[in-house]
Amino acid sequence: MNTSAVHGVRRSNLGRLNEIAGVLVRHGLGELVRRWGLADVLEKAGHRLHWDHAADLAHLSPPVQLRQALEELGPTFVKLGQILAGRADMFGPEWIAEFEKLHSHVPALPLDALRAQLREDLGDEPEAVFARFDPEPLAAASIAQVHRARLADGSEVIVKIRRPGIREVIEADLRLLDRLAALAEIELPALAPYRPRQLLREFGRSLQRELDLASECRHAERLARNMATLPFVQIPHIHWAWTRERVNVQDYVEGIAGHDLARLDATGLDRRLLARRGAQAVLKMIVEDGFFHADPHPGNVFYLPDNRLAFIDFGMVGHLSMRRRQQLLKLLLGLVQREPQTVVDVLLDWTRDGQTVPVERLESDIEAFLDQYHGTPLAELSLGRMLVDVTAILRENHLALPADLALLIKAFITLEGLGRGLDPDFNMAGEALPLLQQVVRARYRPRAMAGRVWGSWLRLMEVAEQLPQDLSHLLRRARQGRMGLDIESRSLRHVGKQLDRAANRLSLALIIAALIIGSSIVMTVGGGPTLLGLPAFGLLGFLGAGIGALWLGRAIWRSHRHEDDEL
Repeated sequence: MNTSAVHGVRRSNLGRLNEIAGVLVRHGLGELVRRWGLADVLEKAGHRLHWDHAADLAHLSPPVQLRQALEELGPTFVKLGQILAGRADMFGPEWIAEFEKLHSHVPALPLDALRAQLREDLGDEPEAVFARFDPEPLAAASIAQVHRARLADGSEVIVKIRRPGIREVIEADLRLLDRLAALAEIELPALAPYRPRQLLREFGRSLQRELDLASECRHAERLARNMATLPFVQIPHIHWAWTRERVNVQDYVEGIAGHDLARLDATGLDRRLLARRGAQAVLKMIVEDGFFHADPHPGNVFYLPDNRLAFIDFGMVGHLSMRRRQQLLKLLLGLVQREPQTVVDVLLDWTRDGQTVPVERLESDIEAFLDQYHGTPLAELSLGRMLVDVTAILRENHLALPADLALLIKAFITLEGLGRGLDPDFNMAGEALPLLQQVVRARYRPRAMAGRVWGSWLRLMEVAEQLPQDLSHLLRRARQGRMGLDIESRSLRHVGKQLDRAANRLSLALIIAALIIGSSIVMTVGGGPTLLGLPAFGLLGFLGAGIGALWLGRAIWRSHRHEDDEL
């Protein structure tokens, strides 16, 4: 990118930063703007904030103020808030409740605004590609909107179309959010354990995947393959002939939405059976497959005839490694069987990476937490509630969950709530225990253990095979005197550079002061060459001091401008 482009991006970022700061101030969050230092940065860049609107919203609670601000800031910030709704390890219940209300107030675009993009992606007008194409959208969201259509063979489908220009908007916001997260780590030390920049980068990767509508279809097909053993679960079929990054076509699901319980009762479907089948599907996704629907709200779940279920909208999915799944199994078994030490061991595995862990306090909190369930029948346990309470204990101990697990727990809690909405007596713990025990037993069967031992042996042989070559390389470097130990800390390197610049400027300031004092003395002493009737050496000294002062002032001004432009 050339220099002018770089400066153009920075000017654009400052404009968007001014908009963000203005929205935060308008919603009563001016203190956050001040603590981040955004007001000073914007004033130096020529932007001014108006602080007189915040009083209108002063009667609202901070969680409500932030939720309204995120909604006004647009799709990137709404999506971020929806992700934060699953971070009970970071926010209290009142914040989570507000984040869960987040939705984009985005009107649907008229078909004419989509035609050029559709022609490019489909190769023709939608009316020519499909036997029928409804110009009025079925649903609209911040990233895409959905239209109904019919294929030439009579299949009813939906056409999901990404909003034109949305990728550029979101990518610009993500770059700015990364800079704000870096500021937050410096200005708000209490957030450091939660690694704001890492959280934002993971959020950015998730949002980039959601922008790719073809990726959503690959997720759907993977889930369909995994769910093939459960005939009562339906995943929409994908029509790849018309699916691209900005548009996808999939079967239309004719069913009862998860929140329409009155219609469900009118059709005579079995609520209890649907709840149990939903639990089986969820547990299979999470425990067996490690690949799950991460946004299973009632609008993405449909009930079908013969007590079947359908899942739709796979833009947001979660992945769990085998190691994570084993840890999750241990945690769920520890909660269901009330074994505090098992729970503590798993939490320590999750939080030890770079975090200071108050082990004794954590153990005490978990023991006290599980003790309240002593003697409680399994049928009365709420596994989702227990997971929320465990994450609250992490928050009280200033510990953060790994991002993949936060997403999982949010999905798990949402689906358990969906099950209890179907059947007030639904018990996720009772449904989960047999499967958990079955998976644990399967892991320790002789054949499974032999397979893991054989895999470890093969990896060990690969290491042994490379060992002579690695040792030879190491000894060669030692003989050549090229072995060394490098320890690098970016923050310390930055501090070192700052100290070096400060020392150079201080040295120059002392030289300037010395020139001024020396020249003043020379000007009072007679004799020697003169210039314009004044002692030449004195004039030269003052001239050198003036040039040095101008250079020092310019260096300080450029340094401040560079810091502002980085935003």
